[in-house]
Amino acid sequence: MKKFLFVIFALFTLLLLVLAAVPFFFKDEIFNKLDQELAKTVNAQVYYDRDQINLSVFSNFPNLTAGMGDFGIRGNEPFQNDTLVHLGRMQVDLDIWSVIFDDNPSLKGIHLIDGEIYVKVLEDGRANYDIMYDSAQEADTTTTPSAFQLGIDLIEVQNLDFIYDDRSLDYLMILAEMNLEGSGDFTTAVYDLDLSGEGNIVNVNYEGVEYLAAKRITIDSKVNVNLDEMRFGVENASLSLNEFGFGIDGYLAMPEDEIEIDASFLGENNDFRSVLSLVPGIYSESFADLTTSGEMDFSGVVRGVYSEQSFPGFQFNLKIADGMFQYPELPRPVQHVNMDLAVLNESGKLDETSINLSKFSLEFGNQPLIGSFRLENLVDYEMEAKLKGNLDLMEITSIFPLEDMELKGKLAIDIDAAGRYDSLTSEIPRVEAAMNLADGYIKSTAYPAPIADINVKAAASNTSGQMKDFTFDVSSFGFELEQETITGKLLLSDLEALNYDFSIHGAVDLKKMASILPLEEMVLEGRLQADIDANGSYEAIERNRFGELATEGELQVADFYFSDLDYPQGVRIHDARMEFSPQYIQLSSMDGRLGKSPIEASGQLSNYMAYLFGESGQELRADLSINSANFDVNEWMTDTEDAAPDTTSLELIALPADIDFKMRVKADRITYDNLTLEDASGSIHLKDEVLRLEGFQTRTLGGTMAFDGSYNTRDILHPSFDMSLDISSLGIQEAFQSFVTVRAFAPVAQHVTGNFSTRFSFSGLLGQDMMPVLSSLDGKGLVRLAETAIKDSPLIKGITSITNLNETATIRLKPLNISAEIVDGMLNIAPFELQLWDYPARIQGSTGFDGRISYLVSVDVPASKLGSQVNNLVAGAVGTDLSNTSIPLAFNIGGTYSRPEVRLAAADNLETYLTNALKNRLSSEKENVQEQIAAEFKAREDSLKQEISEKARVARDSVEKQAEKLVEESKEKAVEEVKSLLKGFTNRNRTPEKTPPDPE
Repeated sequence: MKKFLFVIFALFTLLLLVLAAVPFFFKDEIFNKLDQELAKTVNAQVYYDRDQINLSVFSNFPNLTAGMGDFGIRGNEPFQNDTLVHLGRMQVDLDIWSVIFDDNPSLKGIHLIDGEIYVKVLEDGRANYDIMYDSAQEADTTTTPSAFQLGIDLIEVQNLDFIYDDRSLDYLMILAEMNLEGSGDFTTAVYDLDLSGEGNIVNVNYEGVEYLAAKRITIDSKVNVNLDEMRFGVENASLSLNEFGFGIDGYLAMPEDEIEIDASFLGENNDFRSVLSLVPGIYSESFADLTTSGEMDFSGVVRGVYSEQSFPGFQFNLKIADGMFQYPELPRPVQHVNMDLAVLNESGKLDETSINLSKFSLEFGNQPLIGSFRLENLVDYEMEAKLKGNLDLMEITSIFPLEDMELKGKLAIDIDAAGRYDSLTSEIPRVEAAMNLADGYIKSTAYPAPIADINVKAAASNTSGQMKDFTFDVSSFGFELEQETITGKLLLSDLEALNYDFSIHGAVDLKKMASILPLEEMVLEGRLQADIDANGSYEAIERNRFGELATEGELQVADFYFSDLDYPQGVRIHDARMEFSPQYIQLSSMDGRLGKSPIEASGQLSNYMAYLFGESGQELRADLSINSANFDVNEWMTDTEDAAPDTTSLELIALPADIDFKMRVKADRITYDNLTLEDASGSIHLKDEVLRLEGFQTRTLGGTMAFDGSYNTRDILHPSFDMSLDISSLGIQEAFQSFVTVRAFAPVAQHVTGNFSTRFSFSGLLGQDMMPVLSSLDGKGLVRLAETAIKDSPLIKGITSITNLNETATIRLKPLNISAEIVDGMLNIAPFELQLWDYPARIQGSTGFDGRISYLVSVDVPASKLGSQVNNLVAGAVGTDLSNTSIPLAFNIGGTYSRPEVRLAAADNLETYLTNALKNRLSSEKENVQEQIAAEFKAREDSLKQEISEKARVARDSVEKQAEKLVEESKEKAVEEVKSLLKGFTNRNRTPEKTPPDPE
C-alpha cells in the first residue's frame, strides 16, 4: 500500500513539474505561432513587448494563461497615425491540451487591462477596425491560411477607455474607466451573453449637440445574441446613469441596412434623488451628503425602424411628486418639486413630436416658482408656456453653495405665452412677460468692492400674435462699481421692421469686473467710457436709408489689455477714441501694441449697421491708416511641435468674404522670419477673400524693393498668390540666405558676391505653412547682375578638373542681363553670353524645383591653356603657332548644384573631344557640330522638363492632400479636445502608448 501511495505521489509530482515546465519549453513556440497567425489575419501593425510576457498553467488550470505588456494595434494607411488599441496589459487564456497536442491552439478567454480603444470611421465609411484580411485574400501568398480556433468563454475589460469617432454620422462617444465582463459560448451563432460592468460617460455628441456628459454608467444584463438574424434581445436588463436606474426589455435587430427597435423602459429607483443625480451642478462630491425626499416615476417606449427614410416612434414619461433636496450645512431646502413631463411621437416622423410639461413647480425656501409648457409639434410650433415666481437671490445662496461669491437682489418673473410660430404668415405666439431685478448685488472675495445697484426692468408684449405687434422693452438697466456707473435702455418693436432705440452711458473698469466675475484663462483690463444713443430700424438699414437712423456718441478706451491661450502675445490699447454716426464709426486715434509691436491707427469703419443686422453678404468696409515704429511678425507666428527649439512657422489664414478693408501701412521696421524691412510703406486691400498689396516699397538686404501682389483664399484647398517684384541693388548673398525661391532655383548664388536687380513676376500656390509651393510656380522676368564674383563653385571646379585649366577658383563677371522664366516649377534660363576667366562663354539651361539642373556651357579656350599634351595634339593639326588658336569646348552639366555631373559634350575625354573638334574645324563642320551639341542638349533638357513636370504634378497633388488632411485635422482637434477630458477625468496613472517597432 505504501508503494502504491508513493507511486501516486511521484506521478502527481511529475505532473506538476511538467505543467510548471510547459511555459518555459513552449514559450517561444507559442509566441512565434502567435506572430505567424497575426501576420496571416491582421492587416495592421501589431506590437507587444516580449520582455513583459509571462505564461502560467496553475492560475487558470486547465487553461494556459499568457500575459503581455504594452500591447497595441496601429492601422495602416489612412489610419497610420491612429492607434486602434493600446493596452498596458493583455491576457489570453488558451486550452493547454490544444497547445501541447494540437496544431491549432484554441483561444478561450481575453482580458484587456488599462488602456484605450479608439474606433474611427471616416466620412467615406472606411473604418480603422476593418483590419482583418478578406477570406478570399491572403496576407502572404507564401503562407497557409490561419487555422486558429476562436472559442472564447470570457471577455474581461479592466480600466479601459473607449472612443468611438464616426465622421460619417458626425457622432462622437467617449467612455472612460470601463470595467466590463462578458461570458457566453461565442463559438455558436445563437447564445446568451452575460454582461455586467461600469464606467464613465465623458461625452456623447451627435451633429454638434452634446447629449450626455460626465455621467457614471452601470449595466447588468443577459443579452440573447442571434448572429444569423443579427438580433440582440434583452429581458430585465438593468442600466443606470449616475443614480438614475431603469430596466430595459426588448430587442434591436439589423437584418439589412435598417435597424429594427422594440424596447420598453421602466424606472427602477423610484425616488427623487435618482433624478437629481442627472443634474451636473448638483451631482458633485457632496452629493452623497445631500438630503432628499420625494418620488419619481419613469417609463418609455421606442418602437419602429430606423433608416434613411424612417425613424422609430417613441414615448417617454417622467413624473416627480413632492421632491425635496438640501445641501449639507446650508439652512434652506428646495422643496415641493413637482413635475409631469410627457414626450410623444407615435408616427415616427420627428416633426410630429409633442412635448407636454403639464406641471412644474418648486419652492426655493418659501419662494414658489410655477410653470408649464406644451408644444404640439415641430411643424407650426403650436405652443403654450407659463412661468411665474418671485425670488430672493440671497435666499437662493442659502440653498445652493456658491464659493467665494455673495449675491443679493429681488428677481421677479412672470411669463405667459400661447400661439404658434409661422414665419410665412408672420405669426408668433401671443406673449405677456415681465422680468425685474431690483437692488442686485454681486461681491467676490477676490475683490473688496461689489457690483452694486444692479437694476434691470424688462417686458415683452404681443397681444395679436403678429410679428409687427411685438415689443421688447428693457426700459432701464444699470449697475455701479466703486462710484462708476453704467446705465442704459433698449427698445425693440415690430419684428418685421425691427425698430430699435438703444442707449448706454457711463464707465466701467474691466479689470475690476474680471476680478469679481473671473474669466477662465483670460486676462482683461482697461477702462471703457461710453456715451452712445441710437435709434432706427433694420428696414431702413436694409434699404440704405441712413438718414432715418440716428446714431451719435463716442466710446473711449484707456489702458486696455487682452490676452488668452490663443493670443498669449496680448493686445494693448493705451488710448483710443471712436465716434459713432449712422453711416460710420470714426476711429479718431488709437495708440497701442500688438504683442511687442507699437501700433498707431486712425480711420473709418462704414456700413457697420448693415453688416451687423442685415442679410448675409453685407460688407463691412474700412479705410484705415496704420503706422508702426517696429513691427515683429515673428511674434505672431505659430510654434511647430516637431521643429527645433525657438523656430516658428506660419499657418494658412483664411480670409473673410464679407470684408472690404483698405489700409495704408507705414512702418519704420518690419521683422519677418530672418528678414528685416526698413522704411516700409504701401497699401493693403482686403476684399472678396483676396488680400492685395499695392505700391509697397522698402529697403532691405542693402537694396530697395518694390512689389505688388495678391493672396487668394477663395479656394481654401488651393490658396494662391501672385507677385510682381522690382528689386534694385540687392545683395546676392543676403538674398540666398533670406529667400527660399533663390535657394531653390539659383543655388549658385551661395558662391556669388555682389548685387543684383530684377523685374520679375511670378505666381503659384501656397502651402498650409504659407510658403510657396515650388512645384506650382510660374513666372518670367529679367535679372540684371552688377559686377560680381563667383568663388569656389562646384560647377567651376568641375570644368577645370576636366580641362586641366590652371585658373583661379574665383571668376569676376562684368555686368550682364539674364532673361529667365519659371514654368511648372522649373527655372529656364535663355542663352546669354559672358566672360569666364576672360574667355568668351555662352550658358543656357534650367533648374528644377527639386534641385536638379541641366545646363549647356560653351567656352572658347585658347589651345595654349590646355596643357602640353593637348598643345602637341593641336600643334600637329594646325602648325606650331598656337597663339591665335582657340578651342570651342562644350560641357553638359547635370545632377544637382552641390553634386554636379560635368561632362564634355559628344566625347568621353578631352583628348578625344579635341581630336574631333580639330577634324571638324579643318573640314569646316564647326557649325554643324555646335548645332548637333545643342540639339542633343535640348533633347535631354526636354526629357528632364517632362520628368520635372510630372513630379511637379505629383507634388501639387501631395500639397492638396496635405490641405485636405489639415481640414480633417481641424475635426481631429475637436475630438482631441474632448479626448483630453480623459486626462483630467481620473487621477489614475495610464500606461504610455508605445511606438511599434520598425519591420525588419
